[in-house]
Amino acid sequence: MRIRRSLVSASACIAAMAVIAACSGGNGAASSGGASSGGTGSTSAPAGATDTGATINVGSIYEPQNLDNTAGGGQGVTEALNGNVYEGLYKLGDDGKVTPLLATADKVSDDGLTYTFTLRDGVKFHSGAAMTSEDVKFSIEKVLGPDSQSARKGDLQVIDAVETPDAHTVVVKLKQRSISLTYNLSYVWIMNHAATNLKTTEDGTGPYQLDKWQHGSTLSLKRFAGYWGTPAKNGEVVYHYYQDASAENNALLAGQLDVITGEQSPDALAQFDNNPQFTVNNGSSTTKLLLAFNDKVKPFDNKELRVAITEAIDRHALLQSIWGTYGKVTGSMVPPTDPWYEDMSNVYPYDVAKAKADLAAAGYASGLTFTLDTPNYAPHPTAAAFIKDSLAKIGVTVNINIITPDQWYTKVYKNRDFTATMQEHVNDRDVVWYGNPDFYWGYDNPDVTKLVDEAESSQTTADQTAKLKQANEIIVKDAASDWMYLYPQIVVSKSTVTGYPINGLNSQFYAYNITKTK
Repeated sequence: MRIRRSLVSASACIAAMAVIAACSGGNGAASSGGASSGGTGSTSAPAGATDTGATINVGSIYEPQNLDNTAGGGQGVTEALNGNVYEGLYKLGDDGKVTPLLATADKVSDDGLTYTFTLRDGVKFHSGAAMTSEDVKFSIEKVLGPDSQSARKGDLQVIDAVETPDAHTVVVKLKQRSISLTYNLSYVWIMNHAATNLKTTEDGTGPYQLDKWQHGSTLSLKRFAGYWGTPAKNGEVVYHYYQDASAENNALLAGQLDVITGEQSPDALAQFDNNPQFTVNNGSSTTKLLLAFNDKVKPFDNKELRVAITEAIDRHALLQSIWGTYGKVTGSMVPPTDPWYEDMSNVYPYDVAKAKADLAAAGYASGLTFTLDTPNYAPHPTAAAFIKDSLAKIGVTVNINIITPDQWYTKVYKNRDFTATMQEHVNDRDVVWYGNPDFYWGYDNPDVTKLVDEAESSQTTADQTAKLKQANEIIVKDAASDWMYLYPQIVVSKSTVTGYPINGLNSQFYAYNITKTK
């Protein structure tokens, strides 16, 4: 899971991960490399000559914690390095589809328990070493290692063994059938098994290699001359990191940036809308803002209490206060881009009178007090204050405890030392984490666990979709968490810049198709 700006990766570890039309990648070779199959630009190519050696200046508020996505690199490392510096056997596209990348073919046994992958020829790491099956085995086992914080570590526990019969063949044996295997493998970055210091350096196979990282300022990627696929359409990408959205927007207005990966200040959009110098794109997001209860401990081991809390918060008003007309209240963990999406926003609608009655029925007629652990970056403190004011109307006192991302990871995710918390989960298809009773929020419903397991063992996506819809309906009716809203994905660029992804699935930002006219 991955959480925004947090060290957690099983993203659900939270902050959770990605898809099933996307879920089972197709067989056969991809026609070209990562750089040739990136996200779709939001506008047609502008008039004028394209500068193939251009430097693309990208604005972001998500600087990596480190450069290793199995070591808590956070959202920023995915945004900068996924698909750009590192590649997987499969690729999750901006359209949510999974296609082969470093694997050219897969063969599945009749019982669904053995996958044989054929690796692409001629792939070299940035160090110059040839990619072999040993590197793939190392990378998968790194994700599964005891210290891994990878987003899909839990989902890939289904792997029983990884074998390397020859340099270009990898055999993955499963403990049970997994319809999502190729989808989950798109999260596994293939790294050189001989590489070291991967928190500060890299050795991937992507169209860019790391140039330099100036902590607290910029991270630069330069086009890799030895790339196996279609070269990047620009010469260099520089990620510029900002502490607040206003500074980032001012940099774009001043011409210091070419594109912002995700607008964080809706009030600032007026200066870009209807301005021919800029393009504003409203894409699809998978990032959810949650009020997550610790369902294993009092008082939130009480379903009726969780329901009352949910009914007391006007999620539409919260969304409007932060994002205006952007974003969406979905009422569940499932975004519209997931195949099993259903609008669940009316299961427990805002109703203060009913919330008071349900609070009394839960045994708290005189109210209660609890602590809400809240990350220190926007919009969490603002959302926490809104929740505090809302719950005061039904006699519930909320003590807000502001903590850093590192503290959140240790206190909440790792030690489970919390009553309730705010957090963003950035991944798609992460509703399955509610099927894991050991996940940080402690939700434990055997019916949900059974449905999630059965969905993963399905032989068809239709069966998987039906089971996950059923599971999600139970999760929502149990008020396992309170899902505040789905973030908008607003990408703003100069009008002379095109080719960037606009949907931001799981925070990835493929840069290799971005072009800029001279």
